[in-house]
Amino acid sequence: MTITVIGLGNMGRGMALTLQRAGFTVQGSDIDPVARQRLADEGLATLAPEALGASDIYLLSLPTSAHVERVLTESPGLLTLAPKGSVIMDTSTSDPSVTRRLAARVEAAGLEWLDAPVSGGPAGAIEGKLGMLLGGSAATVARLEPVLDALSAKATHVGGPGSGHVVKLANNYLCAAHLLSTAEAVAMARRAGVDPAACLQGLNSGSGRSAVSEVNFPRWILSETFDSGFSTGLMRKDLRLARQTADALEMPEGLLGKVVEAWHADTENLSDGEDFNAITRLLLDAAERYASTHNDEETHP
Repeated sequence: MTITVIGLGNMGRGMALTLQRAGFTVQGSDIDPVARQRLADEGLATLAPEALGASDIYLLSLPTSAHVERVLTESPGLLTLAPKGSVIMDTSTSDPSVTRRLAARVEAAGLEWLDAPVSGGPAGAIEGKLGMLLGGSAATVARLEPVLDALSAKATHVGGPGSGHVVKLANNYLCAAHLLSTAEAVAMARRAGVDPAACLQGLNSGSGRSAVSEVNFPRWILSETFDSGFSTGLMRKDLRLARQTADALEMPEGLLGKVVEAWHADTENLSDGEDFNAITRLLLDAAERYASTHNDEETHP
């Protein structure tokens, strides 16, 4: 089975190397020659976009739906280049409405479609331990089972084309909300004199726990490394897509809008290029200053 990975950023690179390690014939492509060379130096065959050829699977790992559409439609686009019966597998976090439109064109061209957005970050990609949400036919999912097994710790088929991207946006909305709410909870405890690590141990033993409290806080936030590999700009983009999707579905006003606003409220102190976990930093720093001042006042009346 030949797999062409298009988009060799942190995620695409990791998936390409994982698939090669699993025994697949893999080649990578990217518009950036530096990205291609980095992967070539790691022993993977690479080629420029204009040199794309036949493949059983074209795995897309791209920033936005617009990039996905260009790869499919702009010369030499995959809609005309890809052999009949090959699979377009979009692991990007894309706009579900665009996904459904593109999937129809892919299938009309005699190709198969699977949206397969991922979670788990660059570490999950390189270790083959991603979470994947699958939108496409059951037959396509079954056909790609060896590939999905190599890439993921868990792959969940959630429906037809576009469904994977809908659920991915729902997931990222919850992750964004949990970062805000968990930071507020930990900040409240810190102001009351509770150590953040102890607070998290308590939260993680109860019903308030989440992947954010169990993974993000100890690994990237309390350690102050902020190097998860997922940027604030990408989270902001996903939240805008989630709100756009909710609006198109005539959802009533709810927490989603407030979460989107909170993530866009402080672009001066939190740039798009920073790690997305840094959304917690100002709140936690303020709690630490409060706790230090309060303790000093108690010690030195």
